[in-house]
Amino acid sequence: MKVTFFGVQPYDREAFDRAGAAYGFEICYHRSHLNAQNVALASGADAVCIFVNDTADAETIRQLAEMGVKLIALRCAGFNNVDLTAAVRHGVSVVRVPAYSPHAVAEHAVALMLSLNRKIHRAYWRTRDGNFSLHGLLGFDMYGKTAGIVGTGRIARELIRILKGFGMEVLANDPHPDERFAWEAGISYVALDELYERSDVISLHCPLTDGTRYMIGDVAIGRMKPGVMIINTGRGQLIHTEALIDGLKEKKIGAAGLDVYEEEAAYFYEDTSDRIMDDDVLARLLSFNNVIVTSHQAFFTREALDNIAHVTLQNMLEFDAGKKLTNIVCPDPVAGMA
Repeated sequence: MKVTFFGVQPYDREAFDRAGAAYGFEICYHRSHLNAQNVALASGADAVCIFVNDTADAETIRQLAEMGVKLIALRCAGFNNVDLTAAVRHGVSVVRVPAYSPHAVAEHAVALMLSLNRKIHRAYWRTRDGNFSLHGLLGFDMYGKTAGIVGTGRIARELIRILKGFGMEVLANDPHPDERFAWEAGISYVALDELYERSDVISLHCPLTDGTRYMIGDVAIGRMKPGVMIINTGRGQLIHTEALIDGLKEKKIGAAGLDVYEEEAAYFYEDTSDRIMDDDVLARLLSFNNVIVTSHQAFFTREALDNIAHVTLQNMLEFDAGKKLTNIVCPDPVAGMA
């Protein structure tokens, strides 16, 4: 089977080359992101493999199907960049990697929380400049504070275990509450409004759907505690960025840790340091000293890359062999990222 990879970085190629010898696929790598304008790069392929900033919309999928592509293999958990209805219409199967390392993402969320709370990023630059003053670096004990976790999939459950280890009270919200897990973990499922009102730290771990898009906006922020910390390692469009900026300006939001951004495709995974940033919203975010933006790197551990490669290749192997697809994605408005 011939597979065309899009959006490939050097570390992707290393991981797939390391894992791929046993599978025998013919692989062609491209740095460019898949879209309707460059879909011809997949000519002759049986499958394409894409990541979070590739675009598999209806037009792209139509062209892929006309070229004979029968499989879209996502090397990630989220699939909001794929038009699943169009895929079904054109007979193209879609598979994903539902869990490559929930530990990696959960640990990154905690790293953002601790860095923002204890001002590690600011202290780092101060001490390098010979400034050892503590003014402006005051934090708070995580112990005894309340964390609100939106979504309780694999990543969120690992995060909850860590936060409970800090001695935090944890409130959770999920459209499908798991009361057994709640009892075992010592947490409480509550309505979103209550979670917003009571939480000192809010971390988002839900899929991006029509129902969750911009769930954090003016109304939600208005219900939150003054000084709340918001963490997003899920999808950028869960947060309305301009509403977030307003909340930061008004001191309603005390800090924000963002591993994702709603318009990230133009910047994330690329070195743009030699260019003038023309995204005024992102530039404004980066100007706040109580905001940390990382470039969608929460997944980025050795273990996760190896897991992504093996599961993606196994998904392709199942398809090539005509077997039932373990990690198939079907059109379902409530399905999403684990």
